[in-house]
Amino acid sequence: MTALDKSTRRVATAVALAAGAALTLSACSAGQITQTSSQVAAVNGNKADGGSIALRNVHVVYPNSEAYSIEPGGTAVLAFTAINNNEYIADRLLGISTDFAEAVTIADTTGGPEIEPQSALAAGLPAQDAAQSAEAEAQATGSSTAPADLLLVTLDGLSEGVRPGLTFPATFTFENAGDITVPVPVDAGPETERHISDKSGGESGAVGH
Repeated sequence: MTALDKSTRRVATAVALAAGAALTLSACSAGQITQTSSQVAAVNGNKADGGSIALRNVHVVYPNSEAYSIEPGGTAVLAFTAINNNEYIADRLLGISTDFAEAVTIADTTGGPEIEPQSALAAGLPAQDAAQSAEAEAQATGSSTAPADLLLVTLDGLSEGVRPGLTFPATFTFENAGDITVPVPVDAGPETERHISDKSGGESGAVGH
């Protein structure tokens, strides 16, 4: 056997071993969920930035009382946190608009709520939205202190496009930051019905490797 034959044989052996290792690793990870893929944000909503304003946790709250509904023509609550990152200048939320509702009502404000420098404005319903507002502000500024009072913002006269699992565009207009458009998701609610058929693979739906 020549030196060239020996070298070629060693290369072929190394390639075969590398291919085998790759197949082994691939088979081992099949059906597994990695740590990074399972890490998700603690807040439900979408985010967008414009000027000094950071919008966080923007979403439609799934109705939790008879006062609200996501059916066509109904009224739903819009939740969000608007953070003013400017160190010296306040900003003001002048309005919110979307083609997926007849009107957007910002309660108890004249001329729009003001957001002081390095502070936040939160809208939504108590409890869960308050906690998520704190998390949203922490992600944007490093501070975990959310506003104590939540502003009530409602989408009135909803269209058929406002459904769980879908998003729709809404535009926030600020005095200084201008217009910021964000795709707004709709909460799926506390429980989502699971449909099981003969193709579901059993109750557990576990994937082996």
